[in-house]
Amino acid sequence: MQLNNFGSILSFAEDLESKDEAFYSSTLGNSACSDLKALFEQNMTDAKKNIITIQRTRRENVTEMILEGIADFSSDSYEIELVSAAEMTRADVIAKAKQLEERAERYYLEAAEKIKALSEVARALKLIAKKRAAHKTRLTEL
Repeated sequence: MQLNNFGSILSFAEDLESKDEAFYSSTLGNSACSDLKALFEQNMTDAKKNIITIQRTRRENVTEMILEGIADFSSDSYEIELVSAAEMTRADVIAKAKQLEERAERYYLEAAEKIKALSEVARALKLIAKKRAAHKTRLTEL
């Protein structure tokens, strides 16, 4: 799907966070990951907060959005098949979580670059990318 304007970039970001939140929620029922429950609960909570940030950013900047389209930006390279983590091994859950965090960080940084004309929006996306990078770091340390 082409992400060719302000609305589509933020809509995809909201969808990305919702799916990641669902994944982290499914990890909570996996007994193989019981020692990681606090980490995954935090990631799930952060996803909820990111959705709120994205929605607020959209509301606050809708009057400033530019009408010209954004070129050469597509959601295709950010699509990841999500499955429930309830039956995955601990190693598979960690690997999938790292993949989600890497993808999200990359998306937010690239989206911020594409929408840099709206500095407040770009700043919000970079902040979310920074949070997702911290998640990735914590997962890498496991």
